[in-house]
Amino acid sequence: MPQVFESPAAYVQGRGVTEEIGAHVAPLGSECLLLADEVVLDLVGERVVESLESEGIGASTIEFEGEASETEINRVADVVKERNADVVIGAGGGKTLDTAKAVREATGGAMVSMPTVASTDSPTSALSVIYSEAGEFQEYWFYDQHPDLVLLDTAVVAGAPTRFFRSGIADGLATWFEADATYRSDGENIVGGTSTRAGHRLAELCYETLREHALAAVDAVEREAVTASVEAVAEANTLLSGLGFESGGLAAAHSVHNGLTQLGVTHHATHGEKVNVGTVTQLVLEGREDAFIEDYVEFSLALDLPVTLSDIGIDDPTAARLETVAEAACDPEETIHNEPFAVTPPMVRDALRTADQIGRRVRERRS
Repeated sequence: MPQVFESPAAYVQGRGVTEEIGAHVAPLGSECLLLADEVVLDLVGERVVESLESEGIGASTIEFEGEASETEINRVADVVKERNADVVIGAGGGKTLDTAKAVREATGGAMVSMPTVASTDSPTSALSVIYSEAGEFQEYWFYDQHPDLVLLDTAVVAGAPTRFFRSGIADGLATWFEADATYRSDGENIVGGTSTRAGHRLAELCYETLREHALAAVDAVEREAVTASVEAVAEANTLLSGLGFESGGLAAAHSVHNGLTQLGVTHHATHGEKVNVGTVTQLVLEGREDAFIEDYVEFSLALDLPVTLSDIGIDDPTAARLETVAEAACDPEETIHNEPFAVTPPMVRDALRTADQIGRRVRERRS
């Protein structure tokens, strides 16, 4: 299998770059459709449309209805065709961006990814995570094309709820552990090859950046401030994590996340919050030493990230519930099989139980 590294065509990040989007989109097309939910449309919609129109680009908007499902993708794709749009701009969180990517795949043209929260590594990738109307993970859709442009306004990110920023940190922290497991097993990455040294190293740089800057960045975002640490973490959450997971590979943490979505009680938790429980579970599954796991849990607690099952809504982790999660996590198509050893549902179930107990113990010790 060849080594493969892929990326979006362009990445633009900085304070106030929303006002510059027209100049960056101008080479891509002449008629844009902006997809965003009601809150994001109120936040950036007018500025995006004004910037596009200032460059002579037609612009209209459509409200995202909340779930990256086939029903929503088909609805938005029909509107793109009706309005003859040749550029789809997705603005918001991961589900909005994943929907915009799927719509571009169905309609052609160009796609712009405009995250308004640094909460996931979705913006740079050539895939969508598809959910049911009820919010249960269903499958990944993979595309030949990446976003033509990723534009991240750090002033907008700093003004969003800090919970989303923390969630992106959790998603980014998982990148290194999963990419490294895939590298050690010579497993397949998301873009259909094995990892290059560049993909592996970017995943590690993501982890290093977050360990060095995350606490100060969260302090700043809680005050809606943009600092050098915020810029560093926004880049890690979005670009480094995106390139690292896609060209490096996913492993157990995201598979556990996907398993956890099968339990309705977890649906209030963000993607990154569930991934963090998956990361601790992966570390247990891999047999990492006590001090290493406890250090990761301590850092998670300092960031106010979930480390136990009850933190994400599973107050009663019965055997049946954990087996449901473990069976889904070990589906034959899941990335957990990129771990450098064979993984079975009983192993995942027991790792979940153990990770939960470690999280409880470390939290009690801190209090």
